[in-house]
Amino acid sequence: MRRWGPQLEELMTRRYGSLVAFARMATGDPANAEDLVQDALVETFSRRRSFADAGAAEAYTRRVIASRAIDRGRRRLTERKALRRIGVAEDDTGAGPAVLVEHRTDVARALAALTPRERVCVVLRYLEHLSVEETADAVGLATGSVKRYVHDGLAKLAVALGEPPHEGGPVPPRESAWVVRREA
Repeated sequence: MRRWGPQLEELMTRRYGSLVAFARMATGDPANAEDLVQDALVETFSRRRSFADAGAAEAYTRRVIASRAIDRGRRRLTERKALRRIGVAEDDTGAGPAVLVEHRTDVARALAALTPRERVCVVLRYLEHLSVEETADAVGLATGSVKRYVHDGLAKLAVALGEPPHEGGPVPPRESAWVVRREA
């Protein structure tokens, strides 16, 4: 087995489900998530790259997934615009099964309405629980860009999910805390 063999085996046995879940959320397309992960693993391990451990290999694979999700999202947007120009509606059955996605949850629909970069940044920040800096490293963007994509994405999600508008941006995540009144 090649020297990266154990790292690939660990990713496939222990982290594959997590990678597929990430790809599903990043693309909004459960049907193609496994293909995206497979493509990312091939790209990660097909060249002569060396990683310190399986964690470093997983981080690189996640970055490839994010980049490819953004690329695929851009292609889909371009295709949708081209279809609209020639007069094909997205709900047109002649447009093919990829356009006819049924039974989406509200969140999945709202995520699908985001731009590819907004979606990937929001997924990394709030579903993968990465910091702004970690998200920037994972996607290859500046931290300011990540903050902008997250801000815009959360604002769009709030509107799509029927949240009340919040002055100064999207509603921050709710946290619970106990309030104890002190007697003076």
